Amino acid sequence: MSQAIVVSGTDTDIGKTVFSAGLAGFLGASYWKPVQAGLDGGTDSGRVAALSGLPAECILPERFRLNTPASPHLAASIDGVRIELDALNVPQIAGPLVIEGAGGLMVPLNSDTMYIDAFARWKLPVVLCARTALGTINHALLSIEALRRRDIAICGVAFIGDEVRDSEDIICAIGKVRRLGRLPRLDPLNRQTLQAAFATAFNRDDFVS
Repeated sequence: MSQAIVVSGTDTDIGKTVFSAGLAGFLGASYWKPVQAGLDGGTDSGRVAALSGLPAECILPERFRLNTPASPHLAASIDGVRIELDALNVPQIAGPLVIEGAGGLMVPLNSDTMYIDAFARWKLPVVLCARTALGTINHALLSIEALRRRDIAICGVAFIGDEVRDSEDIICAIGKVRRLGRLPRLDPLNRQTLQAAFATAFNRDDFVS
């Protein structure tokens, strides 16, 4: 497989962290969240550690740990720091790596740089997570267009939520992208149910470049 895969989404709070945990465990990959905004109540890295079953050394430390649960540019400003692309070089490790972004593609890191600019610099394939709920077609197609305009490789779209096959099919047809699978909302959500869902819904070969 490609040594590193970026997980991004069409919006915030759609399930990227759960998907990233499942994918990292599925592939036996390390996990890296470059920027964590908001520390109260736990971090995304902590959640991935609990859900993925990966050993502690496979959860790489964040480059920026910001106190405020807000857009990275604002959280950094409140903390008195500035996030620069040069500070977000991809860790060089042995084996595969899952990198989780924050929010959607256009989330600002500072006053003139967005997360998608980091993705373009890294030249890594992106898995786009999309809700299956109403509005997902527009958000997904806009995200696909933004990635293509910057020549960022798209591994495919992973849907999250209840099955809405028409929406899933039309996004993949118009966007000319691969449907990687669909992760349902899990109740209970734990390591065992997540691993079982990934084994059923996804194919490892789809993440091989």
